[in-house]
Amino acid sequence: MTLQILLALSAILFAFGLAAILSRSNAIMILIGIELMLGAANLNFIAFWRFSGNPSDLTGVLFAIFSIAVAAAEAAVGLAIIILVHRRIQSVEVDDASNLKG
Repeated sequence: MTLQILLALSAILFAFGLAAILSRSNAIMILIGIELMLGAANLNFIAFWRFSGNPSDLTGVLFAIFSIAVAAAEAAVGLAIIILVHRRIQSVEVDDASNLKG
């Protein structure tokens, strides 16, 4: 695979994630879209690391591992918030969460 193919694949993944965020009102689908976008960023990290002048330097891999750790923490906190909102209003729709105003 070439760098251009990997970057095109990453752009497609990022576009799917952005479309999922913008077109859905379900909070879980929005989190899935965010995860797709983070996966596209990880693919960019690995692609640029692989095709860099010095692939023995592991900076791209370290960035990807750090990004995966951040994505896992984001998913855990996001799902916890969604569960708490669902217990309060019995819905995971983002539009229904506006009823939570004090």
